[in-house]
Amino acid sequence: MLELFLSLIIFIFGLIVGSFLNCVIYRLEVNDSPLKGKSYCPKCKHTLNWQDLIPVLSFFFLRGKCRYCSQKISWQYPLVEIATGILFLLIFNFQLNPVSLVEVGFLIFYFIIASLLIIIFVYDLKHYIIPDRIIYSAIVLVLFYVLLRPDFFGRSDFFLSAFGAALFFLLLVLITKGKGMGIGDIKLAFFMGLFLGWPNILIALFLAFFIGAIIGTGLIILKKKNLKSEIPFAPFLIFGTFFALFFAEKILEWYWYLFLLL
Repeated sequence: MLELFLSLIIFIFGLIVGSFLNCVIYRLEVNDSPLKGKSYCPKCKHTLNWQDLIPVLSFFFLRGKCRYCSQKISWQYPLVEIATGILFLLIFNFQLNPVSLVEVGFLIFYFIIASLLIIIFVYDLKHYIIPDRIIYSAIVLVLFYVLLRPDFFGRSDFFLSAFGAALFFLLLVLITKGKGMGIGDIKLAFFMGLFLGWPNILIALFLAFFIGAIIGTGLIILKKKNLKSEIPFAPFLIFGTFFALFFAEKILEWYWYLFLLL
């Protein structure tokens, strides 16, 4: 019962954080501080009351429309809130079982990293840009995390993975002359290598390119895109990052099991 109760608390906390992330994403779009002033409707600018800000529930109570101007509210808002709640729950259940103050600190670190990646995911999906202030914040946080690890001196793979992934994407940018990948993808790849280490970075990159190829092909078949169309790649990289974070160990176990059978 205690574990169920904690899981519920973590999920609700994730919903609340997701609501704040929506605010951050919008304020980035209009170049405004997310900590400045109260929340307001993006359409009519009316200040929102507390009953308008209940994660997920307010969206459905208001039937997806602003209470003051009746303009439609984007599905981004409940989806980001739900996704953040689920990710926080996964981090709590899969990555850590915090029983000490240090472990609680690491749990908070993973929550912050997940939040930054969600912002990048949505922002790049909407604007085809990875905001520098977010990706640099993520890199700095992970750098401190790596340096503070007890096994730091025996884990040079984090830095090798970071520079290796960044170099790989730099080559792609040079080969495609910036049409296939962007500078932001290089920064994100560096973060991924630093965050995941070896060999988890390989799993994340493989999955990102695999899923990206499937979705890109599907969009072309449906005539939503063509071969010259620009497709944001950061969402695929972030999906691969989360997948590797939660399931890389299991995948590697299956791989070595199948390898030994063969």
